[in-house]
Amino acid sequence: MVWPIGPYGTSMGALLLLTLPVHWFLTRDEPEKRVKLRELPDEIRDKGYGWHIALYALMFIYKALIDHHNEPVKARVGGFTHWFWSIEGDWTLRIQEAFKNDLLTDILSAHYLFMYLFIIWFGPMYYMLSRDERMADKAALNYFLIYILSVPLYLFFNVEVTSSYIPGMDALLYHDDFTLQFFVENDPMDNSIPSLHIGLSASLLMINRLHVRELGISISDWRHREFDLFIMANLLIYLFSIQYLGIHWVFDAIPGFMMAVITAGFVHAVQPIVRAHRENGWASLLPDRRQIIAAIGVMLVCSSWLMLGVVDGAGVDEDQANFRLGEGDVIIDVIEVHSLNSPVTMTVKNVGEHPIEVMLVDLKSAEEHMARGKIDWNSISNFDQKTQIPIGESIDFSVIPNNFFDTHLIMARLSDESVSEEVLGELRITPHYVDDVLIYSALLASLPAFFITGIVIEGIARHRTAGATQ
Repeated sequence: MVWPIGPYGTSMGALLLLTLPVHWFLTRDEPEKRVKLRELPDEIRDKGYGWHIALYALMFIYKALIDHHNEPVKARVGGFTHWFWSIEGDWTLRIQEAFKNDLLTDILSAHYLFMYLFIIWFGPMYYMLSRDERMADKAALNYFLIYILSVPLYLFFNVEVTSSYIPGMDALLYHDDFTLQFFVENDPMDNSIPSLHIGLSASLLMINRLHVRELGISISDWRHREFDLFIMANLLIYLFSIQYLGIHWVFDAIPGFMMAVITAGFVHAVQPIVRAHRENGWASLLPDRRQIIAAIGVMLVCSSWLMLGVVDGAGVDEDQANFRLGEGDVIIDVIEVHSLNSPVTMTVKNVGEHPIEVMLVDLKSAEEHMARGKIDWNSISNFDQKTQIPIGESIDFSVIPNNFFDTHLIMARLSDESVSEEVLGELRITPHYVDDVLIYSALLASLPAFFITGIVIEGIARHRTAGATQ
């Protein structure tokens, strides 16, 4: 697809263009409570929304930092895709086969690409423009917390997307000329756990219900009920689309909901404290002694488990496949750019019972030969020489990029002589980056999630103790 600004630019443009119309529609029954666009700078200043803007800027930087860690630490933590497949099998493949058609694929792909970004942006903006600073605070904190909590799972429990492991399942979203570059730059396609699409939406819904309960009203009588229904509708679509498009496992939704519970409880409790910080000072945000003890305890337990039980643990078994493919399947693994001086080495091992063909291609050479989840392997082969890996053998590909935008892909399929409906190919791809030592900073980046979880656990225990004494 020829489109000058690509999927990310398209999504951001649509995001800005739709913000006011969607807000006007959702608030059509109370136009007097809208903030006019010319009033927005004063509203931001008067309601103290500066920290919301700073928080989103911080999250942009923090996400880039976390994404920088993902690939280098894989050699030390491995992957756990085979665990998920052993639990649920080919369930998502049956969903895709039952509903697959081009129109549905286009609609759900556009929804997946756009709506997640829109909800991240629109949640706080909707409440700001509706003169509800309490909920604006909560919506901003929601994105911050849900992402923080996902970091340990994201970095230490790599799980490939379903279309990379279930033979016959098409990568409807990833393997397309329009979307490939977007995901190569923003999504390593091996962080299916947890589903942030589920977590972000579910936590907003939970926060809404905690809020109305505090107000002493029914959710149906809340002035923001239509926005709540808007979020609920998108959550229901996500529950289907993440499986249909070849992205998430069914099980991925469970940690998403678990993170939503922790996030909602924490945000609901901390928002009044954050709102009052201008009067009480930033020191008022510090946890008390019991919360600190609980948080440190959870940090010690969880970090010890990661370093002793996960790092160099069961996930790094070099004979365990992290990619599987059948007849007609082509899998892709992205080589990220981390250094212009030191090579990235990708070890590709055939751990199955049939020969595999692999090739190293640059992104531009590949993306024009794929559409709607299918890849024209033979046309790509004209650009680069393919290599066959016999059973039990491995090959190393080394890449030194010319610039930070010089992206390469490892692509693989079953050898021609092996192809039949019954044949299954299995690969183990292990990256080796110059900064493998990032495993230690990855652990440090995970500590905030454990700290917050400890505070939530202490809060639950304190609430139960208080209830028992009454």
